[in-house]
Amino acid sequence: MNDDMTYGEHPSSTAAAAEDKLWNSDYLKVMCSNFLLFFAFYLIAPLLPLYLNDRFMADKDTIGIVLSGYVVATLMIRPFSGFMVDSFNRKKVLMLCFFVFFICFAGYIGAGTLLMFAIVRTMHGIPFGAATVANSTVAIDVLPSSRRNEGIGFYGLSNNLAMAIAPSAGIYIYSVTGDFPMLFWISLILALAGFICTSRVRIPTRELIKNKPKMSLDHFFLGRAWLMAVNITLFGLCWGIMSNYVAIYEQEELGVADGTGIFFMMLSGGLFISRLYGSKSLRAGKITHNCARGVLLSLAGYTLFALAFGEWSFYLSALLVGLGNGQMYPAFLNMFIKVARHDQRGTANSSILISWDLGMGIGILLGGFLAEYISYSAAFWVTAAMQCAGTMMFLLFTRHFYMRRRLNEN
Repeated sequence: MNDDMTYGEHPSSTAAAAEDKLWNSDYLKVMCSNFLLFFAFYLIAPLLPLYLNDRFMADKDTIGIVLSGYVVATLMIRPFSGFMVDSFNRKKVLMLCFFVFFICFAGYIGAGTLLMFAIVRTMHGIPFGAATVANSTVAIDVLPSSRRNEGIGFYGLSNNLAMAIAPSAGIYIYSVTGDFPMLFWISLILALAGFICTSRVRIPTRELIKNKPKMSLDHFFLGRAWLMAVNITLFGLCWGIMSNYVAIYEQEELGVADGTGIFFMMLSGGLFISRLYGSKSLRAGKITHNCARGVLLSLAGYTLFALAFGEWSFYLSALLVGLGNGQMYPAFLNMFIKVARHDQRGTANSSILISWDLGMGIGILLGGFLAEYISYSAAFWVTAAMQCAGTMMFLLFTRHFYMRRRLNEN
């Protein structure tokens, strides 16, 4: 038996597992709704700074403050969204969150002042953060248990694909029409389509746990996964520095002009390929093996990025980071799920998202500080060092921590 396999699995279950269908209709609907949620959100994201400048004459500092509001709101709602998903009817929670997410796009259209726009943008982070947790938890519920490992890996393809295509689509539509309100209307319609997909998902009934403590820390954050949370925070920090400062770095340090689009295309391609490739290992139960391979590939990518040999290394590093993160993140999500009770799936989902978002936030602040007072090159050498620290932590401590704490009920 593979040492990554969940306790309780036996060869006799192989025939039954073969009958389980991964791509069932409900799973496809959840994948579709997740794609539409992220596509609608990121269709307008790259153009909002330009809109605020053109529509409200906002300066750079003000634009930064307005657009950062949703990040704070998303981070704050994550713990409570996990609690709501675990404590109430999951489909009703998901539909409520998705409906509010849909309505917020109408707020962009109606916002006539910069203050109103800032309020709408900040408030939009609440249903976005809650809906992402609820949707991923529902995806776990509709997956057959024997296909859950690979199903979680494939699920991430929906938002990876949306985040890769949506910004370019938004920029293209605006370049052709020059019409910001049209983009808001398109996002509104896409969000409505996602809500309709959500409403048609059939979720297996589940019994609420009796005699469950009314209030505990595990309702908001999965304490059993604390070391894994620290580890994923380090990896989120690296992603935060790289994704936010790559455009300036390529121009000032590497002398590569207009290469950001190709960089992110290579990054998205790596994520997509590794999700497909890694699903076989996840199905076989090789969770820690998948994660180890992912963190090592990412380490190679971040190190090559910091070495800055030239244009070829710039694009190759993007591919390696994409390949690494595409295997590492689904494996970590599986580990969070497997150390949680079945009634804590929402908390497990919110916990990994909180940890990743926190790491990204720290990375953005740290990267800006290092770039301001030392150099962008120093910022990316720190990124490589943090990835190395996270890799060593996983190989020496975290994977053994997971093996000791995993449960057999997931």
